[in-house]
Amino acid sequence: MSNSDIFVGEVIGTAILILFGAGVCAAVTLRYSKARASGWVVIAFGWGFGVLAGAYTAAPLSGGQLNPAVTLGIAVDTGKWGKVWVYLLGQMVGAMLGAVLAYLVYLAQFQANVRQTGTTEGTADEPTPTLGIFSTIPEIRNPVANLITEIIATIALVLPLLAFGLTKGLGESGTLVLIVSLLVVGIGLSLGGPTGYAINPARDLGPRIVHTFLPIPNKGTSDWGYAWIPVVGPLIGGALAGLIYHAAF
Repeated sequence: MSNSDIFVGEVIGTAILILFGAGVCAAVTLRYSKARASGWVVIAFGWGFGVLAGAYTAAPLSGGQLNPAVTLGIAVDTGKWGKVWVYLLGQMVGAMLGAVLAYLVYLAQFQANVRQTGTTEGTADEPTPTLGIFSTIPEIRNPVANLITEIIATIALVLPLLAFGLTKGLGESGTLVLIVSLLVVGIGLSLGGPTGYAINPARDLGPRIVHTFLPIPNKGTSDWGYAWIPVVGPLIGGALAGLIYHAAF
């Protein structure tokens, strides 16, 4: 694969991933969305379908890694580092592009970014927080616990993904990406409760940058004090998964 193919594939695939993922979070979160308050299961499947669409689209060009933690795990296992920077650059650009596209899809809802809440004086408008549409927010802010969660959840992604490559039938049948997509759904349902399961540095950092600059009314903070955890945790998890896979398989 040429550097240009890898870059284009990762940009397109990651943009689709984030379009679906941020899109489902917007659908569940924003007022005047038909899917508002439809819940965590919907979010988990939305992200899984994002992986499905993005990875299948990117696969002919770049292999559809779409995740710096996956790219790092593969490099640690194989020792091939020469094209890692191309994958990472494409993933970051794609993540930012996908966040912008999701914003444009829900532009009217973002512009009406208020919710009605009852008060003793009557009804008042308050902003609906928007960062969770773009990036992860922990339910309990505990840096050590949050970091451990992201490390373990990313190992649970990257280690099976590497092992799936040993099952020749998955690749030959074209169902490998489908299985990985279901794996992402499972991680969201089982391990996503504490931190929102970033498990992908580009997925969190790229949209967080976009959130900082988008003209969203009442958008609130971009929470840069937490931003290192969904970057460092998945990178550690990806590297550990690569080491485990290389040692055990």
